[in-house]
Amino acid sequence: MLLTFSRQKLASTFAILTSLALASVGQAQSLPKDVPAGTALVVADQNEALQTLMKASGEHDRLASKATYANFLGGPAILEAFRAGALDLATVGNVPPIQAQAAGELIPVVAAVATPETDYTFAVRPGLSINKLEELKGKKIAYAEGSGRQAFVLNALKLAGLKRDDAELIPLRVADFPDAIRSGQVDVAPLNEPHLSRYLRDYADKKASAIPKSEHGRLPRAVSYLYASGKSLENPAKAAAILDFVGKWIVAKQWSYSNSDAWVDAYYVKGQKLSAAQGRAIVDSEGKPSFPSLSSLIPYQQGLVDVIYEAGDLPKKLDAKAEFDVRFDEVIAAAQRTN
Repeated sequence: MLLTFSRQKLASTFAILTSLALASVGQAQSLPKDVPAGTALVVADQNEALQTLMKASGEHDRLASKATYANFLGGPAILEAFRAGALDLATVGNVPPIQAQAAGELIPVVAAVATPETDYTFAVRPGLSINKLEELKGKKIAYAEGSGRQAFVLNALKLAGLKRDDAELIPLRVADFPDAIRSGQVDVAPLNEPHLSRYLRDYADKKASAIPKSEHGRLPRAVSYLYASGKSLENPAKAAAILDFVGKWIVAKQWSYSNSDAWVDAYYVKGQKLSAAQGRAIVDSEGKPSFPSLSSLIPYQQGLVDVIYEAGDLPKKLDAKAEFDVRFDEVIAAAQRTN
């Protein structure tokens, strides 16, 4: 497991402290809005998507702080960087905030984006065909605790009427998923873009495939987060800079939908070396992004907590409310009204 719970009592104590800290720091006090000159943020990125988005949209140059981006692949690596005090803000899937809370780390969610589609697609190894989620039974599935792929796999098994032990979950680093599916080390791997399109393109001659889109329609829709260091939020200058970043990130995400050709060219063609047609297909499949209030996402997140707990991957059941700093709901609503 990502979290080694030989420290269960310590983690439990920290979880309680995290809830108390969020109640006092994250909820009671209002957020500062003035960003002093010279304020800097270190922002975790994945696949260079965030920095490309911010720069291509022009929002990076409008930030009130100096933001630098560090590239990662997967939530576990980002969590370790937060623990080391190396990050102020990160873009992640829906599971890393749960793992952070379980470990007693104060890294609350400050913004979210939802899309009409799932955040991952089950790629199938070359030569194998899977048409139903129920056919995951007995298969080797790439699995990474602490990443959004964890809940994605567990939800798929649950919807198929399968238990965790009905499939063979192969623990891997997220960075190793593409190689594992290409080589046949696993039968199935949940991939995000652009890794999925690249796999299907490069191994088309070997009959690479994915579980049909209709089956993915049975799974929960994609929600991903920005979450921030609790220590940074306690610092008035950094808290104001994070507030500013959240507003501009929402504007940038809306820009990518309204200016999809420019976004495809900047990220998928120039950055990820896909064709314009492949990039366009990815963007079209994702649909229009929305930015739900953090308070409205608490029941959704609690559902993920429950699925992971029921699978035995958490030492205790957690209260998802402690994973959000709902003070940011004001800027989330304002950014959408003004764009």
